[in-house]
Amino acid sequence: MKKIAIFASGNGSNAENIIRYFRENEYGAEVALVVCNKPGAGVLTRAASLGVHSVVLSRAEINDADKMLGEMERHGIDMVVLAGFLLMVPDFLLERYKGRIVNVHPSLLPKFGGKGMYGRHVHEAVVAAGEKESGITIHHVSEHCDEGQVIFQASVPVLPTDTAEDVEAKIHALEREHFPRVVKECLNESKS
Repeated sequence: MKKIAIFASGNGSNAENIIRYFRENEYGAEVALVVCNKPGAGVLTRAASLGVHSVVLSRAEINDADKMLGEMERHGIDMVVLAGFLLMVPDFLLERYKGRIVNVHPSLLPKFGGKGMYGRHVHEAVVAAGEKESGITIHHVSEHCDEGQVIFQASVPVLPTDTAEDVEAKIHALEREHFPRVVKECLNESKS
């Protein structure tokens, strides 16, 4: 059984979706750990309600190779999924899980990526720019924010009447539909 760690900082809807996807289907993998950098984040409640072990670690602890790698090894982690995680992944994790760390970004990268571009900020920027479409980008994580190799993109139209909230709802629907499946495909590719 392959083991997945989800790194998240917020509400955890993507984390819950991925946990349920692997729990309800026999794909030879499970989410074994949720790593969060914010005490009280919604993802911790979701993980607890689904019986998934979670840890809250400060930025300093996440950047401590002995502490972080120890936690990952204790749970036998094979792959890392970022689901609304707002910290940069330290180099030692990028090296240890090379090609096995994926992120979902709520825009069609390279548009609306980089520092400060997350969640509602992205959708507000998309609407303000008068974009005709937006979407999701699932990509490998690199040492540069939102610049890793693109694995998958899906788009939705942005109507002239759409608010940031409307765009956000469309993006969440894309994430629910595609993110768990792409994680599964990446996990299968990394087995070879």
